[in-house]
Amino acid sequence: MQWPRELLVVYVAGFLRSLGVGLLGVVLGVYLFRVGLSSVQLGLVLAAGLAGGTAATAIVAFHGDRLGRRRTLLALAVLSAAGGVALATVPHFGPLLALSFLGMVNGMGTDRSAAFALEQAIIPGLVPDQTRTWALSWYNVLLDGGGALGALAGALPLLLPSWTGIPLSAAYEYLFFAYAALQLLGATLYLQLSPQVEIIRDAGQPLPAEVSRESKSIVRRLAALFSVDAVGGGFLGDALVAYWFFRRFGIDEKQLGVLFFAVHWLNAASHLGAAWLSRRIGLVNTMVFTHLPSSLFLIAAAFAASPKTAIVLFLLRESLVEMDVPTRQSYLTAVVKPHERTYASSITNLTRTISWAAAASAAGALMQNLSLAAPLVLGGSLKIAYDMLLYRVFRRLRPPEEKEF
Repeated sequence: MQWPRELLVVYVAGFLRSLGVGLLGVVLGVYLFRVGLSSVQLGLVLAAGLAGGTAATAIVAFHGDRLGRRRTLLALAVLSAAGGVALATVPHFGPLLALSFLGMVNGMGTDRSAAFALEQAIIPGLVPDQTRTWALSWYNVLLDGGGALGALAGALPLLLPSWTGIPLSAAYEYLFFAYAALQLLGATLYLQLSPQVEIIRDAGQPLPAEVSRESKSIVRRLAALFSVDAVGGGFLGDALVAYWFFRRFGIDEKQLGVLFFAVHWLNAASHLGAAWLSRRIGLVNTMVFTHLPSSLFLIAAAFAASPKTAIVLFLLRESLVEMDVPTRQSYLTAVVKPHERTYASSITNLTRTISWAAAASAAGALMQNLSLAAPLVLGGSLKIAYDMLLYRVFRRLRPPEEKEF
């Protein structure tokens, strides 16, 4: 199948953005620890970045189509680049807190930004219903592929000093500037998007944000459930999990880079498995029956006595945990009307980001005052609750391509 040009532009821009997010997921938590921030301050900086992403997603939800999808994506990329420059030049808690918010700095290791929400709304409009899940799966493959390469680059702060003799602090600065450059490169790609990605009337006038009462009800219920999942995910961002491996087992950035490189490739492969499986058992069943066991593996990893056991259990978890991502995106955009997709995608991503931010800020305090493993256990437990509720509420609401099930 030949993909539309606009779809390829979104794919490549998303890949570049995720490359930078994968890098931050590995190095940001350790970097903030190295410059003297406490576990609580680390969590607050991560939460500030997520709060900035939340504000941006709210703007996209209610004004993204009116402002123009292409223009909005461009602005988001430029602000993200500014966040990278801030990390490279301002290593102090107070200013970092504000600049992380403005630059939407994402230390989760997974791209769930406002740009992600908007791209998620654009993609289904470029392909037929029958290939919607596959198109979103390949999109997520590229996001996780970029995240994997970015995670591998997380070893560079330790490698560059030995290769070039530069100080460790300078190595971190170079990486953060590279992150900013990736965001700007993505911005140049967005300039190539055509009006095909926009929502327009037949007469060429912008379409008002008219969302039906039925769709609002569906979106509200999904958003509430996704927020439970996201609170669990907020305890489990790459930066915090990498920090846990670093403090619990002494695994350094070089080893963490390799580990999270493997993690993101497992995530990427699982997206294609999800598209294949969903054609046979349905989107909701795929979301639930793959996601639930992944949380059990995570909780087991929290109690592992050796780094080898913890790593094996963590990798098993990562081979399943992302299979609900393209299926969730496909399901959401299928059960609302085409002109409601930006609203639906943004609102659900908004609630997820808010929940991420709240959990990330609490995770640092839990690690410092309760147990290093507390976020892993609590996060996994919340995700299990989400799976059970999702199946109970939505197992009978099927997308158009599943009417024969």
